[in-house]
Amino acid sequence: MRADEFDAAVRDHGGYEDAEQARRTTLVVLELLGERLVGGEADDLAAQLPAELQEPLRRAAGSAGRTGVDEFLAHAAERLGTTPQTAKNDVSAVLATVAQQVTGGELDDLLEQLPEGFAELFGRADLG
Repeated sequence: MRADEFDAAVRDHGGYEDAEQARRTTLVVLELLGERLVGGEADDLAAQLPAELQEPLRRAAGSAGRTGVDEFLAHAAERLGTTPQTAKNDVSAVLATVAQQVTGGELDDLLEQLPEGFAELFGRADLG
């Protein structure tokens, strides 16, 4: 998947009219996700995404530690300048697109590193 296709999928999932808003949301969510991934997992995930989307994952890999969904959404809301409920929709739009892009094994690896409740954000309520 190319970066423009990834952006289009995020726009579809999130209902965005503005491509720039979808891209900004994607970059913020990927950076937040990367901050929570350790042991090379950010690099593993980045390798399966378009080149333009890899840096946010790698930038601060592992710096935030293991935080729950509510804290993740609060950080997303703060960085996106929105409410936690809107942030949940934004995060879900990006992470559901990630789930479609990566292999099943990579998605399993991601969910193993994240606390309970993240699977729903990836559109996989049956996992994690």
